[in-house]
Amino acid sequence: MNKRKLYSVIAILIILGVYAYEHFLVEEEKTEIVSEGKSVKKNTNEYFLPTSTTGQVVHHQGYSLSYSEPHEQAEWVAYELKKSHLTKTNHKRPYFEIDKAVKTGAAHWRNYKNSGYDRGHLCPAGDKRYSKSAHDETFLTSNISPQEHQFNSGIWNTLEQKVRYWARKYDGVFVVTGGVLNGNMQTIGDDQISVPNQFYKVLIDNNSGKTKMIAFLIPHKKSNKPLYKFVVSVDKIEALTGIDFFPELEDSLENKLEASNNYKNWSFN
Repeated sequence: MNKRKLYSVIAILIILGVYAYEHFLVEEEKTEIVSEGKSVKKNTNEYFLPTSTTGQVVHHQGYSLSYSEPHEQAEWVAYELKKSHLTKTNHKRPYFEIDKAVKTGAAHWRNYKNSGYDRGHLCPAGDKRYSKSAHDETFLTSNISPQEHQFNSGIWNTLEQKVRYWARKYDGVFVVTGGVLNGNMQTIGDDQISVPNQFYKVLIDNNSGKTKMIAFLIPHKKSNKPLYKFVVSVDKIEALTGIDFFPELEDSLENKLEASNNYKNWSFN
């Protein structure tokens, strides 16, 4: 073998070695992220993470999620929305990407193409404008669910704006949100992504003096009703989903707050 061929072979081997090492690092990072998601965070309000009925919890920079492989979406997405997170910074909207931290494989964004449904954010990009990386990761496919456009841009958007209002008023709230993944649901795309018939959002305020909760259960359709018409007890959503939303709370306080559908402690002005 002449020197030119030898150098070519060596160059190819080096390239293959670099590629294999980079692939190894990516897989290690995915394993680390998924493994980290098995334990509850305790350094912030994120200790309010719900239980997972799927056994697949993933943490990202700005939110955590429990991924449901049979329905190809998150059964819940949870995050703390601090007052300091609420900025008017505009970041360029990125493309949707597959969440590589989902070990069973997250759905592809192409499933939504020509489906008639929006790629509905669960953790809104508008809640994560405080940094470009936090904003951009809301465009992972594990953070979206099929939503009718008039629902997504209507009552659901109204609720998202109200959550921001409360985050400002109460110096931060913790949010858990998702679709109710049971019952007779349509599916879209080759991955057969389930289309929830209802969506929920559960909030807890543990910052403004006295712990309080509020929960919303909204049919997946256009609505002009006021938000308070959709307030239900946390217990009702737990019964529908099988999720225990606030297992880290002291039991007597958890039982009392989750049984109530009283919204009088939350300002709707």
